[in-house]
Amino acid sequence: MADFVLIPGMCHGGWCFDPVAERLRQHGHRVHALTLSGISERADLLTSTVNLDTHIQDVVDVLVAERIEDAVLVGHSYGGMVVSGVADRVPERVDSLVYLDAVVPDDGDSCWSLVPDEREWYLDVGETGYAVPAMPFFDPRATAHPLASLLQRLRLTGDPGRFRRRDYVYATLWEGESPFTSTYQRLREDPTWTVHELESRHNLMRDAPDDLLKILLRSLDEPARTAGRQ
Repeated sequence: MADFVLIPGMCHGGWCFDPVAERLRQHGHRVHALTLSGISERADLLTSTVNLDTHIQDVVDVLVAERIEDAVLVGHSYGGMVVSGVADRVPERVDSLVYLDAVVPDDGDSCWSLVPDEREWYLDVGETGYAVPAMPFFDPRATAHPLASLLQRLRLTGDPGRFRRRDYVYATLWEGESPFTSTYQRLREDPTWTVHELESRHNLMRDAPDDLLKILLRSLDEPARTAGRQ
């Protein structure tokens, strides 16, 4: 039995993983699909001070409270920032990491620095000055996202390759250029990563749940650092 800890992207709650989470549970695994502070059903916590550190601590608190010591951290999109920070802060509680069409930061990176094409959206903060609005085509449950979490630089101090394995899942069906293409191209050449392509839009959990489930389950069985393109 594995402990999957699922972290959503901007504006979304843990519910975005429902199509995959239920299947993982049917395979006997524990699943923690989290909604981060200030978003969706936790929107009442949104203030100008909610930042990346807040979201990292959200996840660390769950790992500690649930006594999880072998987490498979899964981050979608912005969630890549969060799982990277969590793994660096409490590596003793993490088994492996899976990035779903996500940012993969180095020390000092932020979403602002890694995804410059989305800066206009980030700064469309309306009257509050700190709440990035959900896109019109998002799930109706999506809400504004805290701007500070996108601007704050992530500080990493440990070796990011020290975990059992790291997987990256790249979605190929973007309208126009994917903001994650350069990340995908870099990681597929790195033997410490296992890289997958899915013919799917960005919301892999909704649009390719069966294929994504196979990747998540396979990551538990295959040996560490299975290199190359899958």
